Formats: sequence, structure tokens, C-alpha cells
Amino acid sequence: MKVKIEKTVAIYNKRARFEFEILDEIEAGMVLTGTEIKSLRSSKASISEAFCQFIDGELYIINMTIDEYKLGTFYNHKIKRERKLLLHKRELQKYQRKLKDVGNTIVPLKLYINDKGKAKLLIALGRGKKLFDKRESIKERENKRSLDRILRKS
Repeated sequence: MKVKIEKTVAIYNKRARFEFEILDEIEAGMVLTGTEIKSLRSSKASISEAFCQFIDGELYIINMTIDEYKLGTFYNHKIKRERKLLLHKRELQKYQRKLKDVGNTIVPLKLYINDKGKAKLLIALGRGKKLFDKRESIKERENKRSLDRILRKS
């Protein structure tokens, strides 16, 4: 009997939570080609420079990098291309309304493969932080680390 070992694939955008104040999160599907999903399953992707934008009423992720599949032939995909995100109409309209507020943007937080084998993208509505907000985040993180150190010693 074969035992299937499932490898969890999760690609994070670590800078997003530091650069933006997260207001709302939602999970979105993506339209991918065959070689793109194979590359994703081997964790060959990056969403650190990616952002989301509405084009003709549809939401797209732009500047996301998925490396070429090494066993792909001439059917291989482009490394950076606009990929359509799959959301319900109500969710799209809600996010489009919220984007009209000054300073709001949609950023990808996490790219992963769910239990059913589908590629999902966790996106968030965020507002850019000012310099003093970033300093505050750094202070909170350092205070938490020092508190954890003190608790471990005792």
C-alpha cells in the first residue's frame, strides 16, 4: 500500500504586514496554466513585489513571479504575467468600492495549495503605513521578543 505524503506549499509576502496596515482579508482562486501549477507545487514562486489591480471590472495579480517549469517544453508559461483572480461578484464590487478611499490598496499575503490541490491566494485590503507606524511595529516586535526571552529563562 502506498502512503501519499502531502507537501504543504506556502509562499509568504513578509513585507506586506510591515508596509501595510491590514484592514480585511479574503481568499481568492487563480487562473493558471498547467506548467504554472506544477512550478507552484515545487515552491518556485514569489509574491514579494506583486500587487492587485482591477482591469475591466476583473481583479488581476500583477508582477507575481512563477519560475518556468524545468520539464516544460515550448508550452512553458511566461515568468511574469497578469493572472486573473477568481472572486464572487459581490466581493469584487466591495473591494472596488473600498479602493476608492485614499491610500487603500490590495496586496497578496500568502500563496498556497489547499487540501483539494487548488492554488489559492490570500489577499488583503491594506492602507500604507507611515514611518512612525513602522517604528511602532518594530518596537512592539522587540518588546515581544524580550518578554519571550524573560519568560523562557524563568
